[in-house]
Amino acid sequence: MNCSYWDEKDFEMIVETSFDGILLSDGEGNVLFVNESYVRNTGIKKEEIVGHNIRELINPVWMKESAILLALERKKPVSFYHITKNGNHVMSTGTPIFKEGKIQRIVVNTRDISEIYALKEELGKAKAMEKLYLEQTEAQRDEGDEEIVVKNRKMQKIYAVAEKVASFDTTVLITGDSGVGKELIARHLHIKNRFRNQKPFIAINCGAVPENLLESELFGYEEGSFTGGMKGGKKGIIENCNGGTLFLDEIGEMSLNLQVKLLRVLENRTIVRLGSSTEIPVDVRVVAATNRSLETMVKEKSFRADLFYRLNVINIAVPNLKERVDEIAPLALNFLKRFNRQYGQEKKLSFEVVKELELHTWKGNVRELRNTLENMVVLSNNEYLQLDDIPWLKAEIREEPSQGQGLAQMLEEYEKQILINAKEKYGTSRKIAAALKMDQSTIVRKMNKFDIK
Repeated sequence: MNCSYWDEKDFEMIVETSFDGILLSDGEGNVLFVNESYVRNTGIKKEEIVGHNIRELINPVWMKESAILLALERKKPVSFYHITKNGNHVMSTGTPIFKEGKIQRIVVNTRDISEIYALKEELGKAKAMEKLYLEQTEAQRDEGDEEIVVKNRKMQKIYAVAEKVASFDTTVLITGDSGVGKELIARHLHIKNRFRNQKPFIAINCGAVPENLLESELFGYEEGSFTGGMKGGKKGIIENCNGGTLFLDEIGEMSLNLQVKLLRVLENRTIVRLGSSTEIPVDVRVVAATNRSLETMVKEKSFRADLFYRLNVINIAVPNLKERVDEIAPLALNFLKRFNRQYGQEKKLSFEVVKELELHTWKGNVRELRNTLENMVVLSNNEYLQLDDIPWLKAEIREEPSQGQGLAQMLEEYEKQILINAKEKYGTSRKIAAALKMDQSTIVRKMNKFDIK
């Protein structure tokens, strides 16, 4: 080809229409020219860069390094990956041009690889979900019990203690917020007790039964003890639980009158039915639980100190779900499996949903998580559960319907909200990336995209 037919305008036209971004600087780092593709790739306007030294643009947010400066420093072509001002993933190559042994010009080529990076990110999410599904069986402590997940270190210690004391008849007090799974631990104590696991495990919520009825339910009654009683009387729960484990949930709600009678059972191993004076020997292992501070109640004289010390021989304090974030995903997968089986569904969790579940406050703890998964399985029309299937996000849609927005736009809004919540909680992009199990560069790109400062 005879290049004499091509003039400077022709070459400028070719450079301007190049798909790749092109920048030209002199040997001092002063920018002489950039094409439109460079502007599109980086988000830097021509007037912001042409005529300026590249060192003026270096900053810790969107230009930590420059291909120009790296090429000047190393005196050879250099390539590196970075996130630009407008959040694009770009590969930049700086090539020095020498004349008489000195660098006269540097040509920088930039290529937007955001689409490739997005595909890589999606592949990473798919692999992360695959790993979660593979770990599901390992995290499930007892086959058939889908609420017992022991992945968190605190929970591992708790279950280690439970297994150690399981076969001893000592009383155990389990404390923790409502819904953390106190009854599951009580059942675990019973199952692992080789002397009692073939006998009954009976649970009763002391706060759900009126005081007069609770007494007759626990201790039983003789015929004629009160109006409406069964002919011949009735055995109480404690008698029916003989040889097994009695779980007294919400023990802090028990009246002082019943506390005295329970203390007698623990100390004498006997009960007296209502309307009788005959002591009946019983052999029960008592496990109690509460979401209240019994120590405070003792000080307030609303709980007997002697009963507290009798119950609190072994104390197991169960952390709330937000202290066990690493168990949220396997728990959710286990509940999903249960409700899929129960309702004849084949729903699956998406990566974004798992991350949102891990960010939620979970005031109702494991119980709330279980109810959330059941709600999603029943109401969702999607094979892969999406962000808009989550009850609290669905409520936002009902409250603030998006006019003219498609699903992709709405999902972007949810993603933005997740990042805003994470920024408030964790502060730095590094901590956010660790919490959301994503690359820090991805978090920075998305935060730039949504202008989250």
